[in-house]
Amino acid sequence: MANILHIKSVADYFKLRRCVVLHPLVGIIDFNDLGEEGYTNDGYDAFHYKCYAIFLKDAMGCKITYGGKPYDYDEGTLVFLSPNQTIELGDYDPNYVPKGYALLFHPDLLLGTDLGKKMDNYSFFSYSTKEALHLSARERKVILGLFEKIQFELDQNLDKHSKKLIVANIELFLDYCVRFYDRQFLTRENVNKGSLQEFDSLLMNYFTSDKPQKHGTPSVGYFADQLHLSSNYFGDMVKKETGKSAQEYIQDKLIEVAKEKVFDPAKSISEVAYELGFKYPQHFSRLFKQRVGYSPNEFRSLN
Repeated sequence: MANILHIKSVADYFKLRRCVVLHPLVGIIDFNDLGEEGYTNDGYDAFHYKCYAIFLKDAMGCKITYGGKPYDYDEGTLVFLSPNQTIELGDYDPNYVPKGYALLFHPDLLLGTDLGKKMDNYSFFSYSTKEALHLSARERKVILGLFEKIQFELDQNLDKHSKKLIVANIELFLDYCVRFYDRQFLTRENVNKGSLQEFDSLLMNYFTSDKPQKHGTPSVGYFADQLHLSSNYFGDMVKKETGKSAQEYIQDKLIEVAKEKVFDPAKSISEVAYELGFKYPQHFSRLFKQRVGYSPNEFRSLN
């Protein structure tokens, strides 16, 4: 990667877009209002963010890659970036005029607020770009209405109410996005079920191979990679389809396999533990007792 712009503050991005900064910790850019100079990326081919960034893209003039995977934006798409994420730009058309909006806010804006304490709950900030939120016309109208309220506060003289109202509207914005993502999971139910079936197959193949001995007990990240999904999106998909976390789902399958192996009198409990990928047999015994209610040896004696 040749040339990375490190966006450490809202002002850094606004400087790139030749926009006036109204608040040091938060700002909105309407790409439709930019002058010709505001569309350029100044020769940078990647941006590394130290702040939160949310982009409503109505169209794009370039291909963006995230985690090495390309993504073509559809109209009315929301992409969420958390601090310490990097976006790479490629095949950029310098004559293209982007459409949409950008909302950036620094983590310092959230200090001492309820929103600051719950940001980790918005798992879509760690989704990959191909898992972006695609808005309906009505949903887009809601999002634009919240952008307008935030911008209204930015256009006022800052007072003791400004931060509270701005943060409250950002929180409302994010809560609506949780609802819209739930809708998107429902409308992609068939696709998600297909992914879940593939997950089941991969999980059983994992236990019938030598992968546990080579890589240890199966992890959420491993199967997310196999399905070409981000870990957070994969976890949310499994939760919405099964009611269980991905880790719980994996452990359920592990215990199913473990029960069969424990009943084999030719194997010691330690051998069973190692076959399942546990480095220490006592960790296997502890998990088995937690999930089954009996220790492996007690369960074996029930046969």
